[in-house]
Amino acid sequence: MRNRPIPGSSGLIRAMSLYGDPVLHSPCEDVTDFGPALARLVEDMFATMYAAQGVGLAANQIGVPLKVFVYDCPDDDDVRHLGHLVNPKLVEVDGITVRGPEGCLSLPGLEAGTDRFDHAVVEGTDMDGAPLRVTGTGWFARCLQHECDHLGGTVYTDRLTGLRRTRAVRAARRAPWGPIG
Repeated sequence: MRNRPIPGSSGLIRAMSLYGDPVLHSPCEDVTDFGPALARLVEDMFATMYAAQGVGLAANQIGVPLKVFVYDCPDDDDVRHLGHLVNPKLVEVDGITVRGPEGCLSLPGLEAGTDRFDHAVVEGTDMDGAPLRVTGTGWFARCLQHECDHLGGTVYTDRLTGLRRTRAVRAARRAPWGPIG
């Protein structure tokens, strides 16, 4: 699946980094070059996310350790949120904590109940450096928190504890795309 164009898009489908890959477990670097390479990266990220049938994708999930993520995610009222953030910072989380099923394109086919806040605010920029502030509730708030975690080197399984964590890590080790290191 490496570097294939997706029909109707100018982006290329890139290979997915899988659970256990060191790029997923290290903090990403700030974007400093807002030129054509960044625009191409965002296009490729959208193409890769859509090909994998995801709702969000962080740059390190395709092996690029930069603070960028894309999303096309509904909230709990089925309102579609579509966009990207460069150098995002999770600046606010509040509301009730909800344990819901969470999956990840870097752990294909697996999910586990993960606690997330029901409201999140992320600030960053677009690919041209213009400031953005994105607010999410429900499922979209979960997506924003999940993608910000990725850029900090955290995978959702790192948030699990006890039996849920044991089961998730065991399932990842046994997955056909495994084993992990």
